[in-house]
Amino acid sequence: MAHRTKVLIMGAAGRDFHNFNTYFRGNEAYEIVAFTATQIPYINDRKYPAELAGELYPDGIPIHDESEMPALVKKHGVEEVVFAYSDVPYEYVMHRSALVNALGADFRLMGPDKVMVKSTKPLIAVCAVRTGAGKSQTTRKIQTMLREAGKKVVSIRHPMPYGDLVKQRVQRFATVEDLAKHECTIEEMEEYEPHVVAGNVIYAGVDYEAIVREAEKEADVILWDGGNNDFSFYQADLYITVADPHRPGDGLVYYPGEVNIRLADVVVLNKIDTADRAGIAAELAAVRSVNPTARIIMGASPVTVDKPELVYGKKVLVVEDGPTLTHGEMKYGAGTVAAQQLGAAEYIDPRPFAVGEIKATFDKYPNVGVLLPAMGYSEQQLKDLETTINASGADVVVIGTPMDLRRIIDIKLPAVQVTYDLQEIGSPTLEDILRERKFI
Repeated sequence: MAHRTKVLIMGAAGRDFHNFNTYFRGNEAYEIVAFTATQIPYINDRKYPAELAGELYPDGIPIHDESEMPALVKKHGVEEVVFAYSDVPYEYVMHRSALVNALGADFRLMGPDKVMVKSTKPLIAVCAVRTGAGKSQTTRKIQTMLREAGKKVVSIRHPMPYGDLVKQRVQRFATVEDLAKHECTIEEMEEYEPHVVAGNVIYAGVDYEAIVREAEKEADVILWDGGNNDFSFYQADLYITVADPHRPGDGLVYYPGEVNIRLADVVVLNKIDTADRAGIAAELAAVRSVNPTARIIMGASPVTVDKPELVYGKKVLVVEDGPTLTHGEMKYGAGTVAAQQLGAAEYIDPRPFAVGEIKATFDKYPNVGVLLPAMGYSEQQLKDLETTINASGADVVVIGTPMDLRRIIDIKLPAVQVTYDLQEIGSPTLEDILRERKFI
C-alpha cells in the first residue's frame, strides 16, 4: 500500500467526527491515528468505534485528552493535525498551530467544500457568531412558519454524542420520552426538548450523511440547527447567521464565527431589547465589515416566566445554560434578564454551596461568577447540581435553561421556568425572506 499521511484530529465530539466521516473515512491517502477531545467532560479515554470508522479501522480509533496531543504526535509520527472544534479565540487556535508546527507537523482547518453534505431537499442553515446567540429560537421560529405554510419540516441539530456512539449514530426525537430513551445529557435536552414540546421533529447523532438521508424521508424542508459558532454540516439554500450585540465583534475573533458571517445570506441581530446602543452599533459594524450585502433582521428575545409573582423582592439563585456560561463566556443569560425585570432583591452566589463536579466546573471556569451553570453530562453531575441548588438557601430558583430542570432533578426550593422566543423588530422579517426565497 502507498504511504498514508498520518493524521491526528483535535475535536470535542462533534465537528471532528463529521470531518472524519465525510472526508477521511475510507480515504486510503490518510491514516487517522487518534482523536483528541476537549471542552466537554467524559468524552476522552474511549474509541471511535469500528462500526462507524469503516473497514480501514477494524479496531476503531482511540480518543485521548487534548493534553496528550504532543506525545501522540511524536509517538505516531503524525504529519498533519486537523483542528476541528469551535467557539475558541483566534489566538487560541494559533497557539495550537504553533505547537503543532513546532512538533514538525502541518496544522489544518478544513473548509466547507470538503465536508458539507448535499441534501436532496431544500435546506436552511441557522448558525451563529458565538455560543448562546439565539440559534435555536430562530430555528423554532422558522419551523413554525414553515409548518403553518403546510410544509413538513424536520430539524437536524449539531452533534452532541457523549454516550454510546454506535447507538447514537442516528437519533430521532419527536417526544419528551425520546429524550430518556436516548439517555440525553442536560445539554442535549436543552436543545431537543423545546423542539419536541412544540410538536417538532429533530434529528441528531454522529453520522450526518446517514442522518440527513433519514430526515429527507419525512421532510419537505430541512433546518440545520447549528451548535456553538460552527459552520453548517450541510450545503444550504438559505444561510442564516445569528449575531449577538452583548458580545460585539466576537464573531471576527472567535473561530469559526467569521466563516458564518461571510457565508450568511441573512444576519439576525438578536437581543436588541437587552443590549445597549453601542453594542448594537458595534456588532452591526462588525457584520458589515466582512459581509456588506447580507440582509439584516433586527430581533429581540423577550423572556416569559411561568410564575413571575414568586420573584419580586426575593433572594434568587439563577441557573443558566451551561455551555453559554463556560466556553461561551457570557456573563448572564435569560434567567438573569428575567430576574432583573421581575425585581429580584438579591442574587445568591452558588460557589460556597457547590459540591463535587459543580465545584470543579467553577474551578475550571472562574469567571462564571454568581450564576450556576446547568451541568449534567453524567449522573454524578446531575446529583451534584441538585445538591448545590438545594443547599443555596434561595427564596426561589430561576431556571434560565431551555429545558425544565424540575423534570430531571429534585429541586426542593420554589422554582420558576424562563422561556424565550425570537421577536423580529421592523423589516425585513424572516417571513419576508422565506417568501422571497420561495420556501413558503
